[in-house]
Formats: sequence, C-alpha cells, structure tokens
Amino acid sequence: MSDVDKICRHIYLSGRVQGVGFRAFVRKNARLLDLEGWVKNLPDGRVEAIVAGPEKKVEKLIDLMRDGPDLARVSDIEITTMEVCNPGKPFAIKY
Repeated sequence: MSDVDKICRHIYLSGRVQGVGFRAFVRKNARLLDLEGWVKNLPDGRVEAIVAGPEKKVEKLIDLMRDGPDLARVSDIEITTMEVCNPGKPFAIKY
C-alpha cells in the first residue's frame, strides 16, 4: 500500500477497557484487516492505539473497538488524524 492510500488514526478509549482482553481483541482484528500499528494500556486506565491502513479498514477496526470484546464497555473514544505515521507492521501490543 502506498502512503497516499494510507490514513492514520491516534485513538484513546475509556471505560472498562483494561483486564478484559481488549488489547488482544484489537491486535487480532487489526491483523485480520492487515492494518499497521499498535495498542497499549495507559496508567490512567485508558487504552491507546495507533492504526494505519486503507480508510475503510481503519474505520472497520474503529467500529469494532467501539464495541470491544464481550467484557469490555467503551464509554468514550477520542480519535485524531495523524499526518505523519509510520507505526510498523505487524500490528502489535506495546507494554
């Protein structure tokens, strides 16, 4: 994929998003969608992610993240567009 076709989103998710398999859920779905990026827990209880790829696939992952795995409850999601992005592949969990 060329950089022209790629979009990049910086995402913060709040709610019950830690200790419920959220990062593994995001990584699995991002890899199925062949997206680049990473996901990690933050000390304040939120989850942070960088997601890059074709717009339709990035938006699909964001829709999946809004629901999350069964035990998760997303109460808020903040999404910003990044102009410069080189998140790396394969999609990974950061610690």
